[in-house]
Amino acid sequence: MATYSLGIDYGTNSVRALVVNTANGAEVGEAVVHYPSGADGILLASHDHNLARQSPEDYLKCLAQVVQAALRQARAQAGVRARDVIGIGVDTTGSTPIPVDERNQPMCRQRQFRKNLNAYAWLWKDHTAFEEAARITALAKKMRPHFLRKCGGVYSSEWYWAKLWHCLKVAPDLFAATQAWLELEDYIPAVLCGVKTPAEVVRGVCAAGHKAMYNRRWGGYPDTAFLAKLDPRLARLRQRMNTKALAIDHKAGRLSPEWAAALGLPDGLSVAVGAFDAHLGAVGAGVKPGTLVKIIGTSTCDIMVARNTGAVPDIPGVCGIVEGSVLPGYVGIEAGQSAVGDIFRWFVTNVCQGHDALQVKLTAEARRLRPGASGLLALDWNNGNRTILVDPQLTGLMVGQTLHTTRAEIYRALLEATAFGALTIINRIEEYGVRIKRVVCCGGIAEKNELFMQIYADVLNRPMTISRSAQTCALGAAIAGALAGGAYPRIEPAIAAMTGVKAKVYSPLPRHVAIYRKLYQQYKVLHDAFGGVAGSATMAKVMKDLLVLKQKVS
Repeated sequence: MATYSLGIDYGTNSVRALVVNTANGAEVGEAVVHYPSGADGILLASHDHNLARQSPEDYLKCLAQVVQAALRQARAQAGVRARDVIGIGVDTTGSTPIPVDERNQPMCRQRQFRKNLNAYAWLWKDHTAFEEAARITALAKKMRPHFLRKCGGVYSSEWYWAKLWHCLKVAPDLFAATQAWLELEDYIPAVLCGVKTPAEVVRGVCAAGHKAMYNRRWGGYPDTAFLAKLDPRLARLRQRMNTKALAIDHKAGRLSPEWAAALGLPDGLSVAVGAFDAHLGAVGAGVKPGTLVKIIGTSTCDIMVARNTGAVPDIPGVCGIVEGSVLPGYVGIEAGQSAVGDIFRWFVTNVCQGHDALQVKLTAEARRLRPGASGLLALDWNNGNRTILVDPQLTGLMVGQTLHTTRAEIYRALLEATAFGALTIINRIEEYGVRIKRVVCCGGIAEKNELFMQIYADVLNRPMTISRSAQTCALGAAIAGALAGGAYPRIEPAIAAMTGVKAKVYSPLPRHVAIYRKLYQQYKVLHDAFGGVAGSATMAKVMKDLLVLKQKVS
């Protein structure tokens, strides 16, 4: 009899559920539900553009809806019965920590904190803690330099301890009343399993290692002496945290009767330890040593793995090097860009006052342009720089505009800028001896925007393949669910059976590669100069060099 697993994927704006055949990865049921609160599910504050929060109530309200809808479709399309589902996996955004009380309830449920945005989930893209992140970095350099070597040399404002410390400063009463801070990837499995106290929550090594400086070699999370130097209250919080974090081949628990009834599934189903969307997206895209998986969405995450039998180098500017964060038995390597799809969306909606139809039109117009012909060059830092500069206070830039510049030219320059940012990441990873043999892309942009994919092939000078699944994060979660449910003894055969790539490949065009090589040289001048890289070249010639290249191309 066929068995199925359920993948639940919590994204930035919505939650998706996917029902998958464990034998071959066939996707037989899918549904998506958008978060109802805020702007596209995000709670914002007009006084602070760095703030981005979400409602935990949205997470739970959407959960039953999305799973029930996916199961209905699976039943209609493939005759799947509830008893055919053997396991559940969960992926989420991160670092997205939630303050909870001693009963594992989000603090925003308490009357006195309902109007306090600090009591809600701190979404990954919240940058309010940039000052705290800088101070954590400075202290770690003096006191615990090995902490930084595994996260690229700089602690980010997007990450766990910086956000907690910022909350402690701006809302000390809330922080004092909070029992624990749970990453969304750990909170959802705990809810599904009916876990009643924070101490019982199984924490995943993905979030712990990449965002909270966890490493089993130094005893797990940062030691209390280090945290006490930041603030003694952080040290006391650390004493209440589990000392062990686990990979996705472990179980977070079993589905509780309450949530089994709500979802329409048998109680007692195995629920896998949670992980971040990008990391399970890499699993769903077939990650293995030598493969770079690019999960392209509002932002981009670049994920690789290396066997943990050899020494994996510390790579400056790379977000994390964590054992078991992607695959059990491998070291996960994470990099990324803080905004990609968000940049295109910003330009189309905020600047051009358009919507999807205008983006299609601009893409068609930009496709008719030749590389370098506009004389434009942009920096892709509209939401800061995650890799390799790790600086949330950097901003976007467009150079080369004239009175004849069109919006299609600007749109194409923004596409190219994100590709240049991607190349910068690849160059840094390979500079430290980690070879990249193939690139697999996934996400809606990779699926729908052929111009985007061709520009990336030309800029990176590599063939670009696309994951067979359009929902690789949810598929990766379903693979974790299949593993938890006993369909496979190890992760590798599950990936081999349940993933694949599409036949279409985007190959580099030599005439474009040559032009983009020259443009990238100018991009690096801007990148290093505005990024504060020591010994960076002068920018005095950039505008004129762009005009020379424009004239040659034209």
